[in-house]
Amino acid sequence: MSARLNGFGQPVGPALPDWSPRPRPPRTPLEGRFCRLVPLDAAAHADALYATYRAAPDTRGWTYLGDEMPESAETYQARLARQQTSEDPLFHAILDPESGDALGIASYLRIDPANGVIEVGHLHFGPRLQRAPAATEAMALMMARAFDELGYRRYEWKCDSLNAPSRAAALRLGFTFEGIFRNAVVVKGRSRDTAWFSITDTEWPRVRAGFAAWLDPSNFDGAGRQRRGLADLRAAAG
Repeated sequence: MSARLNGFGQPVGPALPDWSPRPRPPRTPLEGRFCRLVPLDAAAHADALYATYRAAPDTRGWTYLGDEMPESAETYQARLARQQTSEDPLFHAILDPESGDALGIASYLRIDPANGVIEVGHLHFGPRLQRAPAATEAMALMMARAFDELGYRRYEWKCDSLNAPSRAAALRLGFTFEGIFRNAVVVKGRSRDTAWFSITDTEWPRVRAGFAAWLDPSNFDGAGRQRRGLADLRAAAG
């Protein structure tokens, strides 16, 4: 960001004469080739989500989340029923486009229309979604809605600073690491330092081009394996 000088000779940020508050994210589906994202519906999604999380070999996927693995599908449905009414976080289920099975959850949160800032979080991917093209596409679709459809200026990712897979995922997806907020929150009786990442609207075109190249059918071989990595393709786009 280049600084300008005001009448006192002080540096100030660039003017935004045409800026206006951005719309809140709508409760409408996001359609991709590998996945669909739809507003969370406890009655429709609880059984499939509970089954996919139960299919994991252990519960390590819950370590850095704010809640624990539910004891039953019924208790999980009750939890999701509360979440589905929330406006912030705004929860989505990530669906297999062919079977319609819910494979994971993602949300928009800390939604700040006045400043054009929005965060992605509460991510919980079941085994079928982890390391699958659908997981990357889901994140690309949510970013595209924030930047292209709604005109937000900043897109955030935050995680426990000790959550190495989440930090690696943020960097792979094109986020820039911004630092650590020490003693940021208390989660499950533990102190958490929070790692902050972001993508800005000026960075988004390069990130978007990387996603488009990675998700192109030509980037996958007959077994569905990627030919080139996302970071390489993003660098080529830049």
